[in-house]
Amino acid sequence: MTPRSPDEPHRTATPLELFFDLVFVVAVAQAAAALHHGITEGHAADALVSFGLVFFGIWWAWMSFTWFAASYDTDDIPYRLLVFVQMSGALIVASGVEPVFEHRDFTLPVLGYIIMRVAEVSQWLRAAASDPTHRSTTLRYAVGIALCQVAWASLLILPASLRVPSFLLFALAELLVPLWAEHVTPTTWQAHHIQERYGLFTILVLGEAIVSTSFAIQAALGEGELNPLIGPLIGSLLIVYSLWWLYFYQSGRRLTLSRRDAFIWSYGHFFIFTATAAVGAGLAVVLDQITHHAEISATEAGMALAIPAAVYVVSLWVLREHPLATTLFDRLVFPVTAVLILLTPFTGQAMLLTGILLAILVVIRLVRHLE
Repeated sequence: MTPRSPDEPHRTATPLELFFDLVFVVAVAQAAAALHHGITEGHAADALVSFGLVFFGIWWAWMSFTWFAASYDTDDIPYRLLVFVQMSGALIVASGVEPVFEHRDFTLPVLGYIIMRVAEVSQWLRAAASDPTHRSTTLRYAVGIALCQVAWASLLILPASLRVPSFLLFALAELLVPLWAEHVTPTTWQAHHIQERYGLFTILVLGEAIVSTSFAIQAALGEGELNPLIGPLIGSLLIVYSLWWLYFYQSGRRLTLSRRDAFIWSYGHFFIFTATAAVGAGLAVVLDQITHHAEISATEAGMALAIPAAVYVVSLWVLREHPLATTLFDRLVFPVTAVLILLTPFTGQAMLLTGILLAILVVIRLVRHLE
């Protein structure tokens, strides 16, 4: 298990990486659906906390695999079998999403993480045995991950009142492990490959928004209530298409091979991924409210969409757009758009107006690029 070269030409996502992503689609769908139902039932605060906890676990498991594979994807039989073990653990995590939302019961997610971590630590130990140059780094990863997993297991015996604070503490420890491990001899990876992997996961999460819109159309057709949904459905399509276009706009800042850039890129995408999944839930919430299937007001439903859409815009601005901005207009157009999006719920047309604002932002980016 020797490291992959950062100068390797034409490296793309492997079928196994795509298969691994498919498992996480299930987990993201479960989290988005639980958030959707929690908000429509009038439990937005509890649902948002649970969603944040669950999505961190989903994102961190995906990211840990992605960066290891970027460095040590040998695609041999032991590697494939260990990845299958990680995928099995991820499915158990997905099955435990609902208990977290309902009772803060972390039993299944912790069990899934234990299974994933046994495989992950084994992969790092294989790398340590095969790569003397990075042995100190790979061993630090193995030790750090194992210790963090012991901490996660303690969630099962802690009092319910301490689970959320403990979760936040353990999540911070997880974030520090790569910083500690990579401080010695950084692992190797290819920037284009990482960008592709993050882009593919963005598309998968955007798929949840498409599914939410599709289910809403089916429900409306079944009840003969399509007319009130024409404007919102147009808005939902504008939102999804604009989120895709803004992310994959080629003039944005690209990932470099610096260690600092890698951490900013990888950790910053947590907010992009989380906001994208929450937008999908928000679309479903607004459509449910319009068809009288939600126990909340139109303003509250609009906020469920507007807040994550604004977070997406701001996150993309910080991560990809602001570093390249050369004029005051370029520095302000993204945050101003985010503020305007946050005002849309008070108009009663949050979905349509959010879609229009995002589409205008796409047009502005295109026009500025042509100047």
